[in-house]
Amino acid sequence: MRSFNTTFKDGFILLGFSDWPQMELFLFVSISIFYSLTLLGNTSIIALCRLDPRLHTPMYFFLSHLYFLDLCFTTTTVPQLLINLQGKDRTITYWGCLAQLYIYLALGSTQCVLLVVMAFDRYAAVCRPLHYTTIMHSQLCHALAISSWVGGFMNSLIQTCLMMAMPLCGHHLNHFFCEMPVFLKLACEETGGTEAKMFVVRVIVVALPAVLILASYAHIVQAVLKVKSMSGRRKAFGTCGSHLMVVVLFYGSIIYTYLQPINSYSEKKGKFVALFYTIVAPILNPLIYTLRNKDVKGALWKVVRRARDLGP
Repeated sequence: MRSFNTTFKDGFILLGFSDWPQMELFLFVSISIFYSLTLLGNTSIIALCRLDPRLHTPMYFFLSHLYFLDLCFTTTTVPQLLINLQGKDRTITYWGCLAQLYIYLALGSTQCVLLVVMAFDRYAAVCRPLHYTTIMHSQLCHALAISSWVGGFMNSLIQTCLMMAMPLCGHHLNHFFCEMPVFLKLACEETGGTEAKMFVVRVIVVALPAVLILASYAHIVQAVLKVKSMSGRRKAFGTCGSHLMVVVLFYGSIIYTYLQPINSYSEKKGKFVALFYTIVAPILNPLIYTLRNKDVKGALWKVVRRARDLGP
């Protein structure tokens, strides 16, 4: 039986998708394309939100944080995955794995809280339109954003410390990055107590925000249905529907991974679910928010025209 100390010295081997060697080339090409598009799309929209004064609103302020989170989210895992898929080096040091686990958990937790903040912003915009600018003032927006980041990193610190206290047997992780459910599978002893503590933390960070978001959207729907103008209804449902779609995509995969008993967790299915919320979702988020968004389209065309006018 391998002890935690031996694992500490040797690091870990990420098995990745070695069970499906015939898929590795396809995954390498697909993930490389998705990652490049994610970097381009998210960076471009963050730049637009900074450059165009019309996008200097609380909604786009929080969206910039969301897109930055997506950039960090993918960069935490994808470079390691691409190396893994080439089959040249499937190892990761203990401290590298620990850092990846901590950062990944922190970013995921931050996004959970940030989506609640964005739901509150939409609630204020739809249900309290006359007082919206007074409620969502600059100081509050910055305080909410900072609280999201601090809360996310504090949650990650708690869970990472709980994981470090567990003795682990073996150093093969059946995943393409260091994720908590896979570590729990390596535990040498009964992890019921640790799992219970982690579950409480996850309920607070995942389930509670989901309930708050649903509650805010219940009030939003009630308010929108009272609007007599059909164009006003469409605009409200369009903006809020985009946010709700992002919430469903993110929380659906996160709840599957983190809120089910560890003995029910399938490592094979978990890898493909993780692919979705680390690679697919970050590229979908900008598309969901911007395809039907006139403000972003207008800002984009403005930048394009300016670049064309300055060109030779």
